[in-house]
Amino acid sequence: MISMPARKPKLDRARMVTDTPLKLDRKEQLDALDGGEFDMIVVGGGVTGAYTAMDAVLRGYRVALLEKDDFASGTSSKSSKMIHGGLRYIEQGNLPLVRHSLLERQRLRKNAAHLVQRLPFLFPVLSQDGVFDRRLAAGFESLLWTYDLAGGWREGVLHQKLSKNEVLAHCPTFKAENLESGFMYYDARADDARLTLALARTAAFHGATVLNGAKVSEVTRRSGKVDGVVIEADGRELAARAKAVVIATGVWLRDWTGAAKDADAPSIRPAKGVHIAVPWSKIRNDCTVTIPVPGRNRRATITRWGNTSYLGTTDEDYTGDLDDVNCTRDEMDFLLDGARTALNMDIEASDVLGSIGGCRPLVAPPGGKTIEVKRNHEIRTDHDGLVTVVGGKLTTSRHMAQQTVDAAQKVLGQNRRCRTSNAYLLGAAGYDTEAVVASGGLASHLGERYGTEARFVTDILAEDPSLNTPIVEGLPYVEGEVIYAARHEMARSVDDILSRRTRARMMARDASAAAAARVGELLMKELDLPASIVEAQVNDYKNQTSYERAILMGDNRK
Repeated sequence: MISMPARKPKLDRARMVTDTPLKLDRKEQLDALDGGEFDMIVVGGGVTGAYTAMDAVLRGYRVALLEKDDFASGTSSKSSKMIHGGLRYIEQGNLPLVRHSLLERQRLRKNAAHLVQRLPFLFPVLSQDGVFDRRLAAGFESLLWTYDLAGGWREGVLHQKLSKNEVLAHCPTFKAENLESGFMYYDARADDARLTLALARTAAFHGATVLNGAKVSEVTRRSGKVDGVVIEADGRELAARAKAVVIATGVWLRDWTGAAKDADAPSIRPAKGVHIAVPWSKIRNDCTVTIPVPGRNRRATITRWGNTSYLGTTDEDYTGDLDDVNCTRDEMDFLLDGARTALNMDIEASDVLGSIGGCRPLVAPPGGKTIEVKRNHEIRTDHDGLVTVVGGKLTTSRHMAQQTVDAAQKVLGQNRRCRTSNAYLLGAAGYDTEAVVASGGLASHLGERYGTEARFVTDILAEDPSLNTPIVEGLPYVEGEVIYAARHEMARSVDDILSRRTRARMMARDASAAAAARVGELLMKELDLPASIVEAQVNDYKNQTSYERAILMGDNRK
């Protein structure tokens, strides 16, 4: 039995535009899982799992998507947020991955137009200590031509050679003394957490049972074949049946595979990456700027998001607790030192507004540098029918999902055609990027987060104008978005709101902690939560942010 919204929104099938917002009742989802029978159960609510659930339900399968914490709470909210082909992969000689990634980038640009935006990248050419030696500038331009021909042209613009003054116009804080020229090419970016959420909600719209806060504790088997899972959710233990189970848990596959004892498992190598947020006024970049990192064979990037700029990333092996990955003082200093080397800026640790730390799920044995590991993915089907997918990257998640469902339906003895190549996510169909950006203000902010569903947020604001109040001073998010997130986006907690439904925790960690009580108050009323639960959520969020700040400043005591 599949759980459906209380009222199925009317749908224009050609345009994927709804007349009412999707509303999922948590109790209905729980009841649908308890003893429910599905064709496929997908374990893991990151971008790969969410896209897999969407793909499977669009093929007509009965699907459940289960996430132990919150959608995108792991790697899928802590990426570099780039939807790109990856120049580095050309340097590795992996042109097929680049070509395919660029095709998938354009699919996302259309299917999730409100969430995936064009992003110019700037590479400076320096006389010394640059991203690459100036003598290699001609070779780098050849690399960019290869990138354009591999699919960069789909953005509608080719790379450009920039003069020194043009580079400074895009980033006036660049140190001019060593700056000679630059290159600009175009890729895309996305708020990774909201993209993942949109995939999960789209899957739910089409009939999938979708639930966060639902931990799969066991994969069950009958007569030596996978036949379902045991789930722990909201203090209940549930059993759901399925003919195929897909494990899409990313780096957590290192610690739990769900596989039978005699089955092999992929070699998972978590690679830690961190980003820090600094005031945009310190950088003043209007594009993503690539900077050299002295003494390291890699480069860092600085990307503007509103009034903040994200600086990252690192790429190091990680063997610690996957549920406790944070940016450390050494990692922050490493990134700040790189920025100070390339830019004329007065920035200290106290200026850092927030940070994130996450792990990439590399499929590789130990040894060698993580930066040299190819970002390919692996899909395995065990003898008992368990399907596992791991690896890859944000950009290629749709194709990974397609191949995963292809593998899972073989377990079912089916062969149905994939339908996600041209499948809109909720909010994307009919979205006019230029018109929304031109509108400015609240309309632009809501449009770039909700697409054509922004009108459902403004309906809430129209009903109660007092909710048009900033959640966190200095950030564009308003209180009406908290109500919408609880009502239509499966948000359950203060952390869900401030860390992923909005990105307040990254953009303004300490200010978001100060706002936690108000967010809890709004959630208590909307979700009818006991005051004790809300108080615990608020205290937990404050403790988390205090711990995060302590780690960042060099105090490792928990």
